[in-house]
Amino acid sequence: MNSAFARIEHLVGLNKILLIFALFIPAAIILELTHANPIWILLASAAAIIPLAAMIGEGTEALAEKVGQRAGGLLNATLGNAAELIIAIVALQKGLIDLVLASITGSILGNLLLILGLSLLVGGLRHGLQRFNSENAGLDATLLVLAVFTLAIPSFFNQALEPDFQRVEFVSIGAAIAILVMYGLVILHSFTSKPAEGDPQAREAHAPTGWSTPHALIVLVVAVGFIALLSEFLVGAVEPVTQSLGLSEFFLGIILIPLVGNAAEHFVAVQVAAKNKMDLALSIAIGSSLQIALFVAPLLVFISLAMGNPMPLEFTSYEILAVSAASLIAALVSLDGRSNWLEGAMLLVLYVILAVAFFFF
Repeated sequence: MNSAFARIEHLVGLNKILLIFALFIPAAIILELTHANPIWILLASAAAIIPLAAMIGEGTEALAEKVGQRAGGLLNATLGNAAELIIAIVALQKGLIDLVLASITGSILGNLLLILGLSLLVGGLRHGLQRFNSENAGLDATLLVLAVFTLAIPSFFNQALEPDFQRVEFVSIGAAIAILVMYGLVILHSFTSKPAEGDPQAREAHAPTGWSTPHALIVLVVAVGFIALLSEFLVGAVEPVTQSLGLSEFFLGIILIPLVGNAAEHFVAVQVAAKNKMDLALSIAIGSSLQIALFVAPLLVFISLAMGNPMPLEFTSYEILAVSAASLIAALVSLDGRSNWLEGAMLLVLYVILAVAFFFF
Protein backbone atom coordinates (compact mmCIF):
# COMPACT_ATOMS: atom_id res chain seq x y z
CA MET A 1 0.00 0.00 0.00
CA ASN A 2 2.80 2.41 0.93
CA SER A 3 4.69 1.73 -2.31
CA ALA A 4 1.53 2.33 -4.37
CA PHE A 5 0.91 5.55 -2.46
CA ALA A 6 4.48 6.68 -3.13
CA ARG A 7 4.06 5.88 -6.82
CA ILE A 8 0.97 8.09 -7.04
CA GLU A 9 2.86 10.86 -5.21
CA HIS A 10 5.62 10.72 -7.83
CA LEU A 11 3.22 10.65 -10.79
CA VAL A 12 1.17 13.66 -9.80
CA GLY A 13 3.62 15.53 -7.57
CA LEU A 14 1.29 15.78 -4.56
CA ASN A 15 2.10 15.23 -0.93
CA LYS A 16 -0.05 13.10 1.37
CA ILE A 17 -2.28 15.97 2.54
CA LEU A 18 -3.15 16.97 -1.02
CA LEU A 19 -3.71 13.35 -2.00
CA ILE A 20 -6.36 13.16 0.72
CA PHE A 21 -8.02 16.21 -0.82
CA ALA A 22 -7.88 14.41 -4.18
CA LEU A 23 -10.45 11.95 -2.83
CA PHE A 24 -13.00 14.75 -3.18
CA ILE A 25 -12.67 14.60 -6.99
CA PRO A 26 -14.74 11.41 -7.42
CA ALA A 27 -16.93 12.48 -4.49
CA ALA A 28 -17.83 15.76 -6.23
CA ILE A 29 -18.60 13.95 -9.50
CA ILE A 30 -20.86 11.44 -7.72
CA LEU A 31 -22.66 14.20 -5.81
CA GLU A 32 -23.28 16.13 -9.04
CA LEU A 33 -24.53 13.07 -10.93
CA THR A 34 -26.88 12.12 -8.12
CA HIS A 35 -28.19 15.71 -7.83
CA ALA A 36 -27.22 15.93 -4.17
CA ASN A 37 -27.61 18.98 -1.96
CA PRO A 38 -25.93 21.96 -3.71
CA ILE A 39 -24.07 22.81 -0.49
CA TRP A 40 -22.28 19.46 -0.53
CA ILE A 41 -21.59 19.78 -4.26
CA LEU A 42 -20.05 23.24 -3.73
CA LEU A 43 -17.89 22.14 -0.78
CA ALA A 44 -16.72 18.91 -2.45
CA SER A 45 -15.93 20.68 -5.73
CA ALA A 46 -14.00 23.39 -3.89
CA ALA A 47 -11.95 20.83 -1.97
CA ALA A 48 -11.32 18.79 -5.14
CA ILE A 49 -9.88 21.78 -7.02
CA ILE A 50 -7.13 22.30 -4.39
CA PRO A 51 -4.94 19.26 -5.35
CA LEU A 52 -5.57 19.89 -9.04
CA ALA A 53 -4.23 23.44 -8.67
CA ALA A 54 -1.15 21.94 -7.02
CA MET A 55 -0.76 19.54 -9.97
CA ILE A 56 -0.77 22.51 -12.36
CA GLY A 57 1.98 24.11 -10.28
CA GLU A 58 4.09 20.95 -10.36
CA GLY A 59 3.57 20.44 -14.09
CA THR A 60 4.44 24.07 -14.80
CA GLU A 61 7.64 23.80 -12.75
CA ALA A 62 8.61 20.61 -14.58
CA LEU A 63 8.19 22.32 -17.96
CA ALA A 64 10.06 25.38 -16.70
CA GLU A 65 13.06 23.16 -15.93
CA LYS A 66 13.11 22.05 -19.58
CA VAL A 67 12.72 25.39 -21.35
CA GLY A 68 15.22 27.49 -19.39
CA GLN A 69 15.07 30.35 -16.92
CA ARG A 70 13.56 33.07 -19.12
CA ALA A 71 10.87 31.00 -20.83
CA GLY A 72 10.25 29.16 -17.55
CA GLY A 73 9.66 32.43 -15.73
CA LEU A 74 7.11 33.48 -18.35
CA LEU A 75 5.44 30.07 -18.14
CA ASN A 76 5.20 30.30 -14.35
CA ALA A 77 3.81 33.83 -14.55
CA THR A 78 1.20 32.79 -17.12
CA LEU A 79 -0.01 29.58 -15.45
CA GLY A 80 0.49 30.68 -11.84
CA ASN A 81 -3.21 31.41 -11.36
CA ALA A 82 -4.65 28.94 -13.86
CA ALA A 83 -7.18 27.44 -11.43
CA GLU A 84 -8.65 30.83 -10.51
CA LEU A 85 -8.73 31.85 -14.16
CA ILE A 86 -10.66 28.72 -15.16
CA ILE A 87 -13.20 29.22 -12.36
CA ALA A 88 -13.61 32.86 -13.40
CA ILE A 89 -14.15 31.94 -17.07
CA VAL A 90 -16.86 29.42 -16.13
CA ALA A 91 -18.51 32.05 -13.92
CA LEU A 92 -18.41 34.59 -16.77
CA GLN A 93 -20.08 32.02 -19.03
CA LYS A 94 -22.95 31.88 -16.57
CA GLY A 95 -23.13 35.68 -16.27
CA LEU A 96 -21.86 35.82 -12.67
CA ILE A 97 -19.83 39.00 -13.15
CA ASP A 98 -20.14 40.09 -9.50
CA LEU A 99 -18.69 36.73 -8.42
CA VAL A 100 -15.69 37.18 -10.72
CA LEU A 101 -14.98 40.75 -9.62
CA ALA A 102 -15.27 39.71 -5.97
CA SER A 103 -12.86 36.80 -6.53
CA ILE A 104 -10.24 39.23 -7.87
CA THR A 105 -10.56 41.37 -4.75
CA GLY A 106 -10.60 38.29 -2.52
CA SER A 107 -7.44 36.89 -4.09
CA ILE A 108 -5.49 40.06 -3.39
CA LEU A 109 -6.82 40.32 0.17
CA GLY A 110 -6.24 36.62 0.83
CA ASN A 111 -2.63 36.78 -0.31
CA LEU A 112 -1.75 39.99 1.52
CA LEU A 113 -3.64 39.51 4.78
CA LEU A 114 -4.42 35.83 5.30
CA ILE A 115 -1.39 34.14 3.76
CA LEU A 116 1.19 36.80 4.53
CA GLY A 117 -0.27 37.02 8.02
CA LEU A 118 -0.08 33.25 8.54
CA SER A 119 3.48 33.19 7.20
CA LEU A 120 4.61 35.96 9.56
CA LEU A 121 2.78 34.39 12.51
CA VAL A 122 4.07 30.84 11.99
CA GLY A 123 7.61 31.95 11.16
CA GLY A 124 7.70 34.44 14.03
CA LEU A 125 6.43 31.95 16.63
CA ARG A 126 9.03 29.43 15.51
CA HIS A 127 12.07 31.67 14.94
CA GLY A 128 11.34 34.98 16.68
CA LEU A 129 12.52 38.01 14.74
CA GLN A 130 12.94 37.09 11.07
CA ARG A 131 14.88 38.99 8.43
CA PHE A 132 14.50 39.24 4.66
CA ASN A 133 15.78 41.29 1.74
CA SER A 134 13.93 44.59 2.14
CA GLU A 135 15.02 45.80 -1.32
CA ASN A 136 13.37 42.94 -3.21
CA ALA A 137 10.29 42.81 -0.97
CA GLY A 138 9.95 46.60 -1.05
CA LEU A 139 10.08 46.67 -4.85
CA ASP A 140 7.35 44.02 -5.11
CA ALA A 141 5.23 45.86 -2.56
CA THR A 142 5.65 49.17 -4.40
CA LEU A 143 4.60 47.52 -7.65
CA LEU A 144 1.61 46.07 -5.86
CA VAL A 145 0.48 49.48 -4.57
CA LEU A 146 0.72 50.82 -8.12
CA ALA A 147 -1.18 47.80 -9.43
CA VAL A 148 -4.01 48.36 -6.95
CA PHE A 149 -4.30 51.99 -8.02
CA THR A 150 -4.46 50.92 -11.68
CA LEU A 151 -7.58 48.93 -10.74
CA ALA A 152 -8.98 51.74 -8.59
CA ILE A 153 -8.80 54.46 -11.25
CA PRO A 154 -11.12 52.83 -13.84
CA SER A 155 -13.43 51.73 -11.02
CA PHE A 156 -14.03 55.29 -9.80
CA PHE A 157 -14.37 56.70 -13.32
CA ASN A 158 -16.75 53.94 -14.37
CA GLN A 159 -18.96 54.63 -11.35
CA ALA A 160 -19.14 58.27 -12.46
CA LEU A 161 -19.84 57.36 -16.10
CA GLU A 162 -22.79 55.07 -15.42
CA PRO A 163 -25.31 54.50 -16.93
CA ASP A 164 -23.35 55.23 -20.14
CA PHE A 165 -22.21 51.61 -20.49
CA GLN A 166 -20.42 52.22 -23.80
CA ARG A 167 -18.03 54.67 -22.15
CA VAL A 168 -17.63 52.31 -19.18
CA GLU A 169 -16.62 49.56 -21.60
CA PHE A 170 -14.10 51.82 -23.38
CA VAL A 171 -12.53 52.89 -20.08
CA SER A 172 -12.25 49.24 -18.98
CA ILE A 173 -10.65 48.15 -22.25
CA GLY A 174 -8.18 51.04 -22.25
CA ALA A 175 -7.24 50.39 -18.63
CA ALA A 176 -6.87 46.66 -19.29
CA ILE A 177 -4.48 47.29 -22.17
CA ALA A 178 -2.39 49.67 -20.04
CA ILE A 179 -2.30 47.20 -17.12
CA LEU A 180 -1.14 44.36 -19.39
CA VAL A 181 1.62 46.60 -20.74
CA MET A 182 2.68 47.28 -17.14
CA TYR A 183 2.66 43.54 -16.47
CA GLY A 184 4.90 42.97 -19.47
CA LEU A 185 7.35 45.54 -18.09
CA VAL A 186 7.33 43.76 -14.71
CA ILE A 187 8.11 40.45 -16.42
CA LEU A 188 10.88 42.11 -18.46
CA HIS A 189 12.39 43.58 -15.29
CA SER A 190 12.30 40.21 -13.54
CA PHE A 191 14.15 38.64 -16.47
CA THR A 192 16.87 41.28 -16.57
CA SER A 193 17.39 41.55 -12.80
CA LYS A 194 17.60 37.89 -11.84
CA PRO A 195 20.81 35.87 -12.24
CA ALA A 196 20.92 33.48 -15.16
CA GLU A 197 20.91 30.36 -13.00
CA GLY A 198 17.71 31.46 -11.26
CA ASP A 199 16.71 32.09 -7.73
CA PRO A 200 18.03 29.34 -5.44
CA GLN A 201 15.17 29.88 -3.03
CA ALA A 202 12.65 29.41 -5.81
CA ARG A 203 14.38 26.16 -6.73
CA GLU A 204 14.07 25.04 -3.13
CA ALA A 205 10.36 25.77 -3.03
CA HIS A 206 9.79 23.77 -6.21
CA ALA A 207 12.48 21.12 -6.28
CA PRO A 208 13.10 19.47 -9.69
CA THR A 209 10.45 16.83 -10.31
CA GLY A 210 12.45 14.72 -12.75
CA TRP A 211 9.40 14.53 -15.00
CA SER A 212 9.76 14.28 -18.75
CA THR A 213 8.07 16.89 -20.94
CA PRO A 214 5.27 14.48 -22.06
CA HIS A 215 4.67 13.53 -18.41
CA ALA A 216 4.36 17.20 -17.40
CA LEU A 217 2.05 17.97 -20.34
CA ILE A 218 -0.22 15.03 -19.51
CA VAL A 219 -0.46 16.15 -15.87
CA LEU A 220 -1.29 19.71 -16.98
CA VAL A 221 -3.97 18.59 -19.48
CA VAL A 222 -5.61 16.22 -16.98
CA ALA A 223 -5.54 18.82 -14.18
CA VAL A 224 -6.96 21.59 -16.38
CA GLY A 225 -9.69 19.27 -17.68
CA PHE A 226 -10.81 18.24 -14.20
CA ILE A 227 -10.67 21.83 -12.92
CA ALA A 228 -12.90 22.92 -15.81
CA LEU A 229 -15.38 20.14 -14.96
CA LEU A 230 -15.35 20.83 -11.23
CA SER A 231 -15.64 24.57 -11.84
CA GLU A 232 -18.91 23.88 -13.67
CA PHE A 233 -20.14 22.02 -10.58
CA LEU A 234 -18.87 24.74 -8.23
CA VAL A 235 -20.31 27.69 -10.11
CA GLY A 236 -23.56 25.84 -10.83
CA ALA A 237 -24.09 25.38 -7.09
CA VAL A 238 -23.46 29.04 -6.23
CA GLU A 239 -26.97 30.36 -6.88
CA PRO A 240 -28.91 27.64 -4.99
CA VAL A 241 -26.44 27.82 -2.09
CA THR A 242 -26.74 31.59 -1.79
CA GLN A 243 -30.53 31.28 -1.79
CA SER A 244 -30.70 28.46 0.75
CA LEU A 245 -28.12 29.86 3.20
CA GLY A 246 -28.88 33.52 2.73
CA LEU A 247 -25.31 34.23 1.65
CA SER A 248 -24.42 36.70 -1.08
CA GLU A 249 -22.73 35.77 -4.33
CA PHE A 250 -20.28 38.54 -3.47
CA PHE A 251 -19.24 36.86 -0.19
CA LEU A 252 -18.60 33.49 -1.84
CA GLY A 253 -16.50 35.23 -4.49
CA ILE A 254 -14.42 37.24 -2.05
CA ILE A 255 -13.76 34.43 0.48
CA LEU A 256 -14.31 30.91 -0.94
CA ILE A 257 -13.14 31.11 -4.56
CA PRO A 258 -9.71 32.69 -3.79
CA LEU A 259 -9.01 30.13 -1.05
CA VAL A 260 -9.76 27.27 -3.44
CA GLY A 261 -7.65 28.51 -6.34
CA ASN A 262 -4.60 29.45 -4.27
CA ALA A 263 -4.64 26.88 -1.45
CA ALA A 264 -1.66 24.86 -2.66
CA GLU A 265 0.50 27.93 -3.25
CA HIS A 266 -0.54 29.34 0.13
CA PHE A 267 0.54 26.14 1.85
CA VAL A 268 4.01 26.52 0.31
CA ALA A 269 4.29 30.12 1.57
CA VAL A 270 3.51 29.16 5.17
CA GLN A 271 5.75 26.09 4.90
CA VAL A 272 8.82 28.06 3.79
CA ALA A 273 8.14 30.74 6.42
CA ALA A 274 8.28 27.99 9.05
CA LYS A 275 11.73 27.14 7.63
CA ASN A 276 12.84 30.76 8.20
CA LYS A 277 12.89 31.59 4.49
CA MET A 278 10.91 34.80 4.59
CA ASP A 279 12.22 36.14 1.26
CA LEU A 280 10.44 33.33 -0.52
CA ALA A 281 7.30 33.55 1.63
CA LEU A 282 6.92 37.28 0.89
CA SER A 283 7.68 36.68 -2.79
CA ILE A 284 4.86 34.12 -3.04
CA ALA A 285 2.28 36.22 -1.17
CA ILE A 286 3.01 39.53 -2.86
CA GLY A 287 3.91 38.04 -6.25
CA SER A 288 0.62 36.15 -6.50
CA SER A 289 -1.28 39.37 -5.77
CA LEU A 290 0.67 41.11 -8.52
CA GLN A 291 -0.30 38.41 -11.01
CA ILE A 292 -3.96 38.77 -10.09
CA ALA A 293 -3.97 42.58 -10.38
CA LEU A 294 -1.74 42.95 -13.44
CA PHE A 295 -2.54 39.81 -15.45
CA VAL A 296 -5.71 37.95 -14.44
CA ALA A 297 -7.97 41.00 -13.98
CA PRO A 298 -7.25 42.69 -17.36
CA LEU A 299 -7.17 39.35 -19.17
CA LEU A 300 -10.68 38.58 -17.91
CA VAL A 301 -11.88 41.88 -19.40
CA PHE A 302 -10.94 40.66 -22.90
CA ILE A 303 -12.17 37.11 -22.27
CA SER A 304 -15.55 38.49 -21.20
CA LEU A 305 -15.72 40.60 -24.38
CA ALA A 306 -14.99 37.53 -26.51
CA MET A 307 -17.77 35.65 -24.71
CA GLY A 308 -20.25 38.46 -25.36
CA ASN A 309 -20.71 39.16 -21.65
CA PRO A 310 -18.52 42.25 -20.99
CA MET A 311 -17.04 42.61 -17.50
CA PRO A 312 -16.16 46.20 -16.59
CA LEU A 313 -13.21 46.97 -14.35
CA GLU A 314 -15.53 48.37 -11.73
CA PHE A 315 -15.03 47.41 -8.11
CA THR A 316 -17.05 48.85 -5.24
CA SER A 317 -15.59 51.64 -3.13
CA TYR A 318 -15.42 49.20 -0.20
CA GLU A 319 -13.34 46.73 -2.22
CA ILE A 320 -10.98 49.48 -3.39
CA LEU A 321 -10.58 50.69 0.20
CA ALA A 322 -9.86 47.17 1.45
CA VAL A 323 -7.25 46.23 -1.18
CA SER A 324 -5.61 49.67 -0.97
CA ALA A 325 -5.22 49.32 2.79
CA ALA A 326 -3.91 45.75 2.43
CA SER A 327 -1.33 46.75 -0.20
CA LEU A 328 -0.11 49.70 1.87
CA ILE A 329 0.20 47.52 4.98
CA ALA A 330 2.14 44.90 2.99
CA ALA A 331 4.47 47.67 1.77
CA LEU A 332 5.04 48.91 5.34
CA VAL A 333 5.78 45.37 6.55
CA SER A 334 8.33 44.99 3.74
CA LEU A 335 10.25 48.23 4.29
CA ASP A 336 12.43 47.39 7.29
CA GLY A 337 13.47 43.87 6.25
CA ARG A 338 12.28 42.39 9.56
CA SER A 339 9.11 40.65 10.70
CA ASN A 340 7.66 39.11 13.85
CA TRP A 341 4.61 37.10 14.89
CA LEU A 342 2.72 40.18 16.11
CA GLU A 343 2.67 41.69 12.59
CA GLY A 344 1.25 38.42 11.30
CA ALA A 345 -1.43 38.34 14.00
CA MET A 346 -2.47 41.89 13.12
CA LEU A 347 -2.83 41.03 9.43
CA LEU A 348 -4.99 38.01 10.31
CA VAL A 349 -7.22 40.10 12.60
CA LEU A 350 -7.73 42.62 9.79
CA TYR A 351 -8.65 39.80 7.38
CA VAL A 352 -11.24 38.43 9.84
CA ILE A 353 -12.75 41.92 10.33
CA LEU A 354 -13.04 42.38 6.56
CA ALA A 355 -14.53 38.89 6.12
CA VAL A 356 -17.21 39.64 8.73
CA ALA A 357 -17.94 43.03 7.16
CA PHE A 358 -18.23 41.58 3.65
CA PHE A 359 -20.47 38.81 5.00
CA PHE A 360 -23.07 41.46 5.91
CA PHE A 361 -22.34 43.65 2.85
